[in-house]
Amino acid sequence: MKFDTLLVNGKIYTMEEEGKNVEAIGIKDGIIKFVGTNKEAKNYESSEVVDLKGKTVVPGLADSHMHMYAYCQNQTSVNLESARSIEQMIELISKKASETPKGNWIKGVNFDQSKFKENRFPTRYDLDKISSEHPIVIRRCCLHAIVANSKALEIAGIGKGYDGGTGGIVEFDSDGEPNGILREQCTKIFDEIIPDPLSDEKEKQKIMLQVFADMASKGVTTIHTYAAKIWRYNEDIKLYKSFEEEGKLPVRVTVCLDELFDKENLTQQQKDDPYRLVQYGSYKLFTDGSLGSRSAALKEPYCDDEGNCGFIICTQEELNKRVLDGYERGLQPAIHAIGDAAMDMTLTAIEYTLLETRKRGMLEEEQKQRLPFRIIHAQMVDSDLLERMKKLPIILDIQPIFLCTDLHWIEDRIGQERTKKSYCWKTLMNEGLIQTGGSDCPVEYFDPMKGIYAAVSRKDMDGYPEGGFSPKEKLSIFEAFSLFTKNVHVATGQENKLGTLEIGKFADMVVVDRNPFESKEEELLNVNVLMTIVAGKRVYMV
Repeated sequence: MKFDTLLVNGKIYTMEEEGKNVEAIGIKDGIIKFVGTNKEAKNYESSEVVDLKGKTVVPGLADSHMHMYAYCQNQTSVNLESARSIEQMIELISKKASETPKGNWIKGVNFDQSKFKENRFPTRYDLDKISSEHPIVIRRCCLHAIVANSKALEIAGIGKGYDGGTGGIVEFDSDGEPNGILREQCTKIFDEIIPDPLSDEKEKQKIMLQVFADMASKGVTTIHTYAAKIWRYNEDIKLYKSFEEEGKLPVRVTVCLDELFDKENLTQQQKDDPYRLVQYGSYKLFTDGSLGSRSAALKEPYCDDEGNCGFIICTQEELNKRVLDGYERGLQPAIHAIGDAAMDMTLTAIEYTLLETRKRGMLEEEQKQRLPFRIIHAQMVDSDLLERMKKLPIILDIQPIFLCTDLHWIEDRIGQERTKKSYCWKTLMNEGLIQTGGSDCPVEYFDPMKGIYAAVSRKDMDGYPEGGFSPKEKLSIFEAFSLFTKNVHVATGQENKLGTLEIGKFADMVVVDRNPFESKEEELLNVNVLMTIVAGKRVYMV
C-alpha cells in the first residue's frame, strides 16, 4: 500500500492507554493505515513523508459543549472580559458609544461582576452614565443574565409592575422600578428586538471562517455546538454543510438543537466516511441557570444570598415529558444541570424516561444500545446524587476552565461542605463516570490546552492557589487529555472512529511544540500547536 502521508521520527501518543506512543503513522484516504516504528515505516511508500523531528503528536482535540453562533455574534460586541471594575466597564462601552450613531443598539458581552472590585452586578444606573441616547444591553459571561440601561428598558416596555412571566426573573428597586437586571428566559425580550449582528450573510460567513481558522490553530478538530433559541443563538446545519462542500471547513461540527428535530439516519457508508465533517447531535434541555449569577437551582439557599435557592426553568413534570419525547424520537437528550436541585430533577427525568419506555415495550437491551444521556456542567454532585448517577447510562459534559474563575468565590457562595462535593472530577472518574471536556464558549475561550491545564492544576491562569483548589480532585495529564480527545467521541458513539490514533480510525491529529506529558502543570499553558490534521488533510501549519 502506498500512503498519502507518512509521519516519521515523532513521539506519537495514541491515547489508547497512558504512555503508549509510536514513532510513525501512515495515512491513506483520510484513515490511519499504519502505526509503528521508524524501521517498520521504511517498508512503505508514501506520496509525502513528514519528518516530525522528535515533535509530539496527540489525537485531535475536541470541545464537547460550546455555542459557535453566539461566539461569532460576540465578535461584533464590546468584550468586557478584561474589566476589573464598573468604571472600566463604563470606559470600554463609552468608546463604542462615541463611534455609534445615536439610537443604535450597543451590546456588551462577557462581563463578570465577581471580578469587579465592587463585587456587584451593574445596574441600569451605571449604564445610564454611558448614554441616554443609545439603548445598551450587556450580557454576563455565563449567558444567563443581562443588564439594560433605561433607554433599552423603555424600548422593551419594561417598567414599573412589569410581569416577566414564568421561566425568568426581572429585578426591581424598592420603589418598584426595574433596576435593569434580568435573568434566564426574561432576557429573551432583548434578543427578539435587537437586530442580529450576523444578519448580513457575507459578514456572518467571514466571521465564522475566521473563528474556524482560529480553532484549527489551537488543535481543535471537533466541536459540539449548541443552539439556544431563547437567546437567538441559532445553529444552521445547512451553513456548516455548505462550508464542508466548498472545502472551507477545517473542523468536524456536531450540531445540537434545543428543539425537537428528526433523527439523522446515516448509512454505514456515511458513518465510515472520514471526510463527512458535519452531523446532527443531541437535543438540549435546560433545568436551571448558573452559579455566577446565583440562578443555579440549589437544594438549600446560597450562603451569600439569604433565602435564594436559585431558579428552576421548568417543573419536574415538564422536564419528564420533554426528555421522554426526545428519547422516544430516537434523540439523545442533553440536559443543562448545574445546581444540586437541578441535578436531582435531571436524574429523576432520566429515571422516569427509562422506566416509562420499558413500560411501553422498549427492551432493556435496546436501551443499552442507545447513546448515553448527556448531563451538561454537572458542577454540584452530592453523595446521594452520585449513587443514582452510577446506575444510569449517562455521560457528563464538564468545563474544567470554569474552576479558574469560580475558585475565587465558590466557597462564599455555597459554603465549605457543598464546595467539597463540587467540581469533583477525580471522584466522578473513580466512580466510573465518563466525563468530556468543553469550554461552553463564549463563556470561556475554546483553547483546549487551557481546559487541560485547569483539570490538571485546579488553579487560575495566574497559578493561584498554590497546590491547587481541592487538589485531591486533580486529574493526571493523561486523564485530562482523555476529556478532550477520546471521551468526547463516546458521547456521540464514534469512539471506534475518533479519539485515539489506531489503525482504521479517522486521521485527526495535532503536532505540538513540546511534550505535554513530560511537562509541569504550569507549562501546559505554553504548549503551542505546529500542525493540525483533519481526515489526513493539513488544516493548519505554522
